[in-house]
Amino acid sequence: MTLDAAVHTESLTKRYGNVAAVNGVNLTIPQGVAFGYLGPNGAGKTTLIRMLLGLTPATSGRMWLLGEEIPKHRAVALAQVGAIVEEPRFYPYLTGLENLLIASAVRGPESKGRIKQTLDRVGLSEVGNSKVSTYSLGMRQRLGIARCLLNDPKLLVLDEPMNGLDPAGILEFRLLIRSLVDEGRTVVISSHLLDEVEKTCDAIAIVDHGQVVRQGTLAEVTGIHEGVVILEVNPVERALEILGGLTQVISVEVIARNELKVSLNQTTKISKLNQILVRAGVEVERLEPKKATLEDEFLAVTSNMGIK
Repeated sequence: MTLDAAVHTESLTKRYGNVAAVNGVNLTIPQGVAFGYLGPNGAGKTTLIRMLLGLTPATSGRMWLLGEEIPKHRAVALAQVGAIVEEPRFYPYLTGLENLLIASAVRGPESKGRIKQTLDRVGLSEVGNSKVSTYSLGMRQRLGIARCLLNDPKLLVLDEPMNGLDPAGILEFRLLIRSLVDEGRTVVISSHLLDEVEKTCDAIAIVDHGQVVRQGTLAEVTGIHEGVVILEVNPVERALEILGGLTQVISVEVIARNELKVSLNQTTKISKLNQILVRAGVEVERLEPKKATLEDEFLAVTSNMGIK
């Protein structure tokens, strides 16, 4: 295995009868990154998380958290992990502070001393003495993260942590995750908010039908599309005339009033295309290689559009 990985699995499989919810997953999550785990509904994301945390046994395969094999050394590994699986649960008629006091009682004396700073960190210090029954879903999500931080974990595993957050709350959450990573922690996020994952995470894995179909850094997964450029030109009619007569051009698509998407053969330099257009009297106001979004890649490699 990769000894310095936060999470590592080898051929990890979970079957329910004849259905493979997780099917031979080989996954490596490096330490010190924000990692997005993405997939359609029923792709096996939560099942894999539950196996990693020892909440459900694997049918076959092996897995490690922070170098400790699961389930063999589960207690040692989980002492360094904070996790939210699906929606966090609390005692609704106790306050946020009282819920954290109960949680700290099973985590050791150091945890109790961290309660105030964790409430401050997730923006709940002013409502710590309010009953959890009065909290919004977003506030309960933040209280869940505060509970995760009580044992000062090296690894956080958060299942749909941005549910219920308004735009300002999502921005605060993003900044919180980045600050945790800056401290050297690893944060694994399962989320359906692709745009936020793209803004928050350093690396991702995309799972479909229980199998990891893509994994790597965001730059690797959403890299530059070779031979595809976006042009903003004037006049567009003259540009279309010139581009239509070039053997280097495979296709041209008008995507806006003065914008074109141009596919080139692999031997053509973008600078050469710019030179040809300018010499023909076309004003080139913008020329950039097309970069795929995470949504583009997700839809390209998964079998349906639902995400969970």
